[in-house]
Amino acid sequence: MVNIRVMSTADYDAVLELMQDTPGISLRDADSREATERYLARNPGMSFVAQDSGRLIACVMCGHDGRRGYLQHLLVLPAYRRQGIAQALVQRCLTELEQLGIHKCHLDVFKTNTDAARYWQGQGWTLRTDIDRYSFTRAGNENA
Repeated sequence: MVNIRVMSTADYDAVLELMQDTPGISLRDADSREATERYLARNPGMSFVAQDSGRLIACVMCGHDGRRGYLQHLLVLPAYRRQGIAQALVQRCLTELEQLGIHKCHLDVFKTNTDAARYWQGQGWTLRTDIDRYSFTRAGNENA
């Protein structure tokens, strides 16, 4: 039986392993243990993991800036896909955001990750074509 619960810092190693084993996911310095701990502390109770028989099988990270929500790293092991786990994880995040009065959420998908693009569009998310995202990274932190 799959159990969904709030992600904790103790889940870091298992989440990192999921990320490393999932095609289309890119790990950066921002995914370090320290950065993940800061993210979870800043956004308490908003990121979730799913377990089956004690084994971590899925995760999603969620945060906000006070106005908009952001999802990162929605991952479900291939053997558990198409069972509604991803949808349940996302719904938990959106519910937490709504309880804070945040009704709009964004996420990023690499242009090369066509499976993720199909998934999100199939879930009713809209591909934005009216904006471009720009990033700035301090010298020496190109992987942030």
